[in-house]
Amino acid sequence: MATGFVFDERYMWHDTGSAAGYMPAGGYVQPEPHMESPESKRRFRSLLEVSGLSKKLVSIESRMGTQEELRYFHTEEYIEKIRCLSNASGGDAGDITPFGPGSFEIALLALGGCLELANAVLQGKIKNGYALIRPIGHHAEADRGRGFCIFGNAAITAKYAQKVHGLGRVATVDWDVHHGNGTQWAFYRDPSVLTISIHQDGYYPADSGSIDETGEGDGEGYNLNIPLPAGSGHEAYIAVIERVVFPALKAFNPELIIVPSGFDANVLDPLGRMMNTSKTYRIMTLLLMELANEICQDRLLMVHEGGYSTAYVPFCGLAVMEALSGIKTEVEDPYLEAYDSLPGQELQPHQNAVIKKCEDLATKVK
Repeated sequence: MATGFVFDERYMWHDTGSAAGYMPAGGYVQPEPHMESPESKRRFRSLLEVSGLSKKLVSIESRMGTQEELRYFHTEEYIEKIRCLSNASGGDAGDITPFGPGSFEIALLALGGCLELANAVLQGKIKNGYALIRPIGHHAEADRGRGFCIFGNAAITAKYAQKVHGLGRVATVDWDVHHGNGTQWAFYRDPSVLTISIHQDGYYPADSGSIDETGEGDGEGYNLNIPLPAGSGHEAYIAVIERVVFPALKAFNPELIIVPSGFDANVLDPLGRMMNTSKTYRIMTLLLMELANEICQDRLLMVHEGGYSTAYVPFCGLAVMEALSGIKTEVEDPYLEAYDSLPGQELQPHQNAVIKKCEDLATKVK
């Protein structure tokens, strides 16, 4: 079976306005395009096109998500707030999450793309797939947006797989450089969804993502955070997958694995302080595919999150798509040799100490 791919030009029309980085323009802040602009995503899609890989993927047509589907996670009051602001002149969904008019419908289209990708995977029409969407979602909480995220795409997709397709256990593995707080809180008391987040320690949100956040009540032990120190690179991330993620997923035995896929842990990202390369993302994908083949009939889907280096996101994204599809194009990463050889790419003792603590938590997953 082939690999599915979700993309719609309308995702690129989600308007985050002008800023400097993510700071709103005004006063002494000279305006420029907001950090969360369409550019890195468009260039990812463009590289798929010029490499020839896009023609070998199964295009999954998006649809509008419904308000009923939004209510799987979000409150009615929050949904109505976003709808009303979108129908007017736009606004801010919560914490540094600006949007323009019409973004409510675009966000519904992004959610619908994720749900259609889940349908295709779970109905056996494709082996795996990637949803290249925006606005992104893993920071969004039930009653507010955060960190450029309006609706919790990955969280709702997990709930949809359970409610519509009758799945019992779903796992999420978030490798965005920022903590997947929204996905965590969606399932913090729920033992049917294992949530794993690999992120830069204490970065964003600063008030979540610590090792001791392991779930509550029936969900105790089903949330794993791996807060790696700033400067972690290839060997640290691969060690996390092999020593923490693998044992946890094998013990949990999910029927579907969802990856909130951010590329902002790459070495060139302006909002991250990690050192991953396209090779890191390629190998992490291959490892998760190997495990998905073993435990859940290859059911693996990825939902796009962060990644703000317009130069490097395309090569990281292409590496993931080549791994998912099993098709190697003639494109070579022009940055790889320089950044793969940096001394910080090796696993450092202080990084290993964090991973060892997380290994202990992984052994408690059932």
